[in-house]
Amino acid sequence: MQEQTIPERLKISPFLIYFVVTSMQIGLGAFDFQRRIARYAGYDAWISILFVGACLHIIMWMMYKIPETVNGDLVTAHTFVAGNFLGKLLSFPLIVYFLMHSLTTLRTFIEIIQGWMFPELSLFWFTFSFMLLCMYIVFGGLRTIVGIAFFSLVLPAYLLLSFGFNLPYSDFNNLLPIWDHSVKDLLKSSFHMTLAFIGFETVLFIYPFIKNPQKSKKWAHLAVLTTTILFTVFSVITFAYFSEGQLQKALWPTLTMWKIVKLSFVDRFEFIGIANWNLIILPNVCISIWIGSRLVKRIFNIKQKKGVYMFVIAHLVIINFINTREKIDLLNSIMAKIGFAFTILYIPLLFIAIQIAKRVKQK
Repeated sequence: MQEQTIPERLKISPFLIYFVVTSMQIGLGAFDFQRRIARYAGYDAWISILFVGACLHIIMWMMYKIPETVNGDLVTAHTFVAGNFLGKLLSFPLIVYFLMHSLTTLRTFIEIIQGWMFPELSLFWFTFSFMLLCMYIVFGGLRTIVGIAFFSLVLPAYLLLSFGFNLPYSDFNNLLPIWDHSVKDLLKSSFHMTLAFIGFETVLFIYPFIKNPQKSKKWAHLAVLTTTILFTVFSVITFAYFSEGQLQKALWPTLTMWKIVKLSFVDRFEFIGIANWNLIILPNVCISIWIGSRLVKRIFNIKQKKGVYMFVIAHLVIINFINTREKIDLLNSIMAKIGFAFTILYIPLLFIAIQIAKRVKQK
């Protein structure tokens, strides 16, 4: 059973789960997912996105069934299956998981700033100032974080219109012939789409904080559908704009497409896009820190504020060692593999284990 009752004043409305899931999925891999998935399935890779999106709806259904069964979050689920000690032991790696998620998001974004805007930007001082902002938001509670997630989607939404500038220079015949690659290639492409999609697993931790969580199901599935459509449209526009050879040489295809945007009042539109992306990744980092610090509280029974301080210090220390492109690529690769293992493999296994444990306890 759930260890404590969440006060009603701390809970969020069901429809807000849409902004939580969408904001977590948009941000981490949106700048370069096109290049990664096209490496294996060519310009059939958009099919892989639709396949992954369909799989995520199944995973999302399981993620709601798990907390419904145990009346709590993922820590409660582990305790339900394995007992108090082993349950907390199983939950401990998730602290590292969300630390890695926030680190990967922030470090990748800083690399983009250094590569496109300010090459001499101090890694430590930018991280320090960003962490101060994250601490201020996280200390405001989950409702404040979700409010930031709402604005992180609404305010920069106009950026979608900027991709219309690429259409006159696009050739959609690049996508033909359709399904020119093997199923194996499409599956490899699907695997490398994981980094862009991970983040929706936050539902497992936020579930106890949702008012009438049953009503939030449709919003969670709508969020997955939205990101699936967005990533598919982005990939199709990108594939029509670049040749396959050009795409593999473009480190951040989304930013490269922004270079063609010319307006009377701004010459380098990608600077505006990068500045706006700061708001987009903010809830990514804040939600990861909030979940990680809550896990510290649940597992070690210490105040959540201390967990937040631990996360901030860990960011400030570790991020200084990730100082080359190779290390950033390695971090992204590790995060993608761990995210795939957790969302696509572990969650279904946990779902099955909980159903078995439920039947055993009923008998």
